[in-house]
Amino acid sequence: MSPFDEQSVVPRVASAGEAVFGPGAAEPAEEGGALDTVPGTAQTWLPHRTTFPPIDDYAFLSDCETTCLIARNGAVEWMCIPRPDSPSIFGAVLDRGAGQFRIGPYGQNVPAARRYLPGGLIVETTWQTETGWLVVRDALVMGKWHNTDERSRTHRRAPSDWDAEHCLIRSVKCVSGTVELEMSCEPAFDYHRKPAVWEYTGNVYEEATATATAGDGTEPTLKLTTNLRIGLEGREARARTRMTEGDNVFVALSWSTLDPPRTFEESAEKMWQTAECWRQWITIGRFPDHPWRGFLQRSALTLKGLTYAPTGALLAASTTSLPETPGGERNWDYRYAWVRDSTFALWGLYTLGLDREANDFFAFISDVTSGPDGEPVPLQVMYGIGGERTLEEEELGHLSGYDGAVPVRIGNGAYNQVQHDIWGTMLDSVYLHVRSRENVPESLWPLLKRQVEEAIEHWREPDRGIWEVRGEPQHFTSSKVMCWVALDRGAKLAVLHGEEAYAEEWSSIADEIKADVLEHGVDSRGVFTQRYGDDSLDASLLLVPLLRFLPSDDERVRATVLAIADELTEDGLVLRYRVDTTDDGLSGEEGTFTICSFWLVSALVEIGELHRAKRLCERLLGFASPLKLYAEEIDAKTGRHLGNFPQAFTHLALINAVVHVIRAEEAAQAGQFQPAHGHAHS
Repeated sequence: MSPFDEQSVVPRVASAGEAVFGPGAAEPAEEGGALDTVPGTAQTWLPHRTTFPPIDDYAFLSDCETTCLIARNGAVEWMCIPRPDSPSIFGAVLDRGAGQFRIGPYGQNVPAARRYLPGGLIVETTWQTETGWLVVRDALVMGKWHNTDERSRTHRRAPSDWDAEHCLIRSVKCVSGTVELEMSCEPAFDYHRKPAVWEYTGNVYEEATATATAGDGTEPTLKLTTNLRIGLEGREARARTRMTEGDNVFVALSWSTLDPPRTFEESAEKMWQTAECWRQWITIGRFPDHPWRGFLQRSALTLKGLTYAPTGALLAASTTSLPETPGGERNWDYRYAWVRDSTFALWGLYTLGLDREANDFFAFISDVTSGPDGEPVPLQVMYGIGGERTLEEEELGHLSGYDGAVPVRIGNGAYNQVQHDIWGTMLDSVYLHVRSRENVPESLWPLLKRQVEEAIEHWREPDRGIWEVRGEPQHFTSSKVMCWVALDRGAKLAVLHGEEAYAEEWSSIADEIKADVLEHGVDSRGVFTQRYGDDSLDASLLLVPLLRFLPSDDERVRATVLAIADELTEDGLVLRYRVDTTDDGLSGEEGTFTICSFWLVSALVEIGELHRAKRLCERLLGFASPLKLYAEEIDAKTGRHLGNFPQAFTHLALINAVVHVIRAEEAAQAGQFQPAHGHAHS
């Protein structure tokens, strides 16, 4: 009996207390861990002197409408409002002069420790100075649903119990001795293109408001409220005070008509509400009682934090233009909703029993594939998080880029690319979603039917593939496999919907696509190749067993997984492809793609290589940031994280890989697990 569902990549999850973990399981660092390294990992600082923190040094906050990144010195260095894809108000991560908001001890930049409070997205930083100790807590505030007198103008999904309050709260407590505290808030509107001007708006020094000079009315207004005394110095609002044991300070930055806290007690209440909101959400999930549980929870919270609650969209990452190659040109804007990333992310949340986000996402997909009068519109690769279909790409030449990596891009020119895998990824996630309900919602069927018909019409044509190459379109094998998924899952959905004729027709076409792939997409070694007529390897073919294109005991599956593990790796971590054999339209090297390494973990489990899978999984978890977050890539030699951060794709692959290993271990200890290459799935 296989521990995995017959059709789905998503393993069944043990309930709490049920999981068994074998000898040698990696004990993860405590939530937050050490600052510079996690035991057993490569050091993560940059190899040359730079004023930019390592990418994996940032903490990530979200209220499911806005996100921000906070460096360990206490500075908010990336924040865009009112939406995550709006122009930045703090952009120091892309240019040291592009705005930041710091609170911490005067003259000190390295805290004693930093962690997330368990079960949520509240960051706690502990500072030790020569004279005392401070604890700082940061949160993007969540409160009870507040649109009770009139409807929200941005929310299209059903209101939940909780809602963003459009406020960043930073609370400080002196727990020992005396400490000099400083606060500096220096916004730079519109990606540092419009300077800020401050004015007092309170009775004395407790409130100030920042607006953009030469603004056109589209820029937000920022309000700073605090129990400190604010001083205004040009574009900067600042404050200094000496705190002694027992003193409390709060600073709130807000940007809507909702009332910010006016006292420390009010700010503490909002902080507690925010913690309660996240705790209630994470408690719904099913997390195995295993040493890796903390990684699963942190990844789930990160995926939730990358959702945009008003529409149900899910961001690929919180940032733009963090480089895939140090100092290189592979810098993209990931603050959008890719259909592929989003549907894969739903796999990850399903694995943990957190499936409520799926309803909102499918409603979002329904929105964007319907025109003004309800007429069908073809599915695109990606959308703005409000459902925007056009994402024109431009370069911001006035920004230096992260550690000199230019260009800095906003928008994403891939929005109108042809990528044939999107129909399969979406239909697979819909099948996963409706299978447990055993019926297809009537409103969803026309949308699903259109996606199957698109796959039928286009599967024979070349495309730009899962990696969105900017070279010439090719016949990518993984794209053909995903078209098979579209027809295979479409046929199964048709059966559930009582459409037997469609089920029969689509199943027949699925067989035709499979035969084509097996004839043209496999080389003389029996290994699946990147594209028809070429022997190059591609990590996307690790999805062949995970998507059940072929059973895991098929020799071609085993040969492909082992070829990628042995030939497409650097220091044991997986590359997407070799840039010298793939026309991706770009220059330069790139790091190993962490999602591919986690896919390899899952695929190794599938072919019965559990020991090898577990060793790789332990190593990958060791590369996590001190706060258990991941960017897109890891430099295998230094352990540096590269690319946009935090990356939804990486966290969802972590969830599936970790659960694959845990379930296989449980089954092996129970005497049930059989190597997949030796026995067919039951």
